Amino acid sequence: MIVTKSINLSTFIKWTGPHIAWLLAMMGGIAALYHFEIISFNIPWLPVSVIGTAVAFYAGFKNNQAYDRMWEARKIWGGIVNDSRAWGMMVDGYITNLFTDNKKDDAEIHEVKKRLIYRHIAWLYAHRSQLLVPTPWEHVSQRGHIGRTAKMYQKKFGIGLIDDEITRTELKLFLPQEEHDRLIAHVNTATQIINEQSRDLTKLREQGLIDDFRHTQMEEVLRTFYTLQGKNERIKKFPLPRQYANMSRYFVGIFIMLLPFSMIPELTKLGDLGFALSIPITALIAWVYLMMELIGDYSENPFQGMANDIPMMSLCRVIEIDMREMLGETDLPPKVEAQNGILM
Repeated sequence: MIVTKSINLSTFIKWTGPHIAWLLAMMGGIAALYHFEIISFNIPWLPVSVIGTAVAFYAGFKNNQAYDRMWEARKIWGGIVNDSRAWGMMVDGYITNLFTDNKKDDAEIHEVKKRLIYRHIAWLYAHRSQLLVPTPWEHVSQRGHIGRTAKMYQKKFGIGLIDDEITRTELKLFLPQEEHDRLIAHVNTATQIINEQSRDLTKLREQGLIDDFRHTQMEEVLRTFYTLQGKNERIKKFPLPRQYANMSRYFVGIFIMLLPFSMIPELTKLGDLGFALSIPITALIAWVYLMMELIGDYSENPFQGMANDIPMMSLCRVIEIDMREMLGETDLPPKVEAQNGILM
């Protein structure tokens, strides 16, 4: 997530510089063809402007849908934050000797609370890691220039900005060895961690450490975690329909190809100054449409490890700190800070 008020010039050039370069080269080459009278035809501006208007509406629709996907993902993670705090509160307040004849000492009660809270923290990091697994339609999974560029963006403007060692070791940090080895073998580890929580609650009910009412309430919170996890998985595993995502790119490409054959001859009528201005002006118009397409294209997948992502690592760390403080711990990990204006 970009957290700066504006994008600085150096970052702007890194993101858009190659596109500006090839657009200027393309428009300059076509202008040279007109200048040396190699070609002389021109496309009337009216049909090109009609196409441009239609493309703008289509690209705008795609951008709206991409933003909706990103904002929905952020709201889901907001729900995970809220319900995680509620889970910590319930674990801290509900696990007691109040309903059991076989009293446990404070250390044993604390160990039970720690097990339930640590297992939930493991679920957070496991869920995040699973959401970062690339899907076939994401940029990093593509071949050639698109895939290489996406990997560069991940390294310089994404998950490469943080020490991500925690995501490779969190399950061992927060789960007992036997439990870790058993759960990691499942296809969907995050799902099985929540199920393990439910089994643990059943045992606690049998021991009398929680009553039926509290057991039901805590199971309901676990159900909300499944709901939130499923919503994130829906966004991750169901792409923006390709007929919208891909056709927008084709339409923008058609408009950019037609634009110079209408704009350059029109501006050339103004003389040498008009001819000189035709190259940057035409490239600028094409660049605006291209950026509209790319912004939507890179925003439609909010879990692909780039600058536009939901800051899942930061949110997981915030929840971890809050829940470990509920246990009375003081040796806490630091908050995840933004790097180069990007919070992951």
